[in-house]
Amino acid sequence: MTLKEKLETDLSAAMKSRDELRTRTLRMALTAVKNEEVAGKRSRQLSDDDVVKVLAREAKKRREAAAAFGDAGREEQARAERDEGEVLEQYLPAQLTDEELTALVADAIAATGAAGPRAMGQVMKAVNPKVAGRAEGGRVAAEVRRQLAE
Repeated sequence: MTLKEKLETDLSAAMKSRDELRTRTLRMALTAVKNEEVAGKRSRQLSDDDVVKVLAREAKKRREAAAAFGDAGREEQARAERDEGEVLEQYLPAQLTDEELTALVADAIAATGAAGPRAMGQVMKAVNPKVAGRAEGGRVAAEVRRQLAE
């Protein structure tokens, strides 16, 4: 069963059990997946990796919206965005811990022989396939920057 099929099955189950949060969130996620499938010159079937990227992007939107609502003092909307984010997280791979990320970046720096801030692109190119979907790009870049500055 593909990830998209799992989302569709879970949406159906959420609708039957009248779980409004899951229904709303899964509908939004499936809409984003379908929009991605038809984006570009011709439609295509997304792989599970592509679906994970779409879900990660949607989860990031929820985190940012929750922070914005929280800063504006709109706690009810912030809570709703956080709840949707938690539903999406269930379909994403487990996030890397700080220690795991530090080790991956250190290995990439050793493998590429990179030194200094100018080698950041080289290190990022080596690290990104290893962390795909398991760590946010900004978090990876910050760790690479930190280790190259040492």
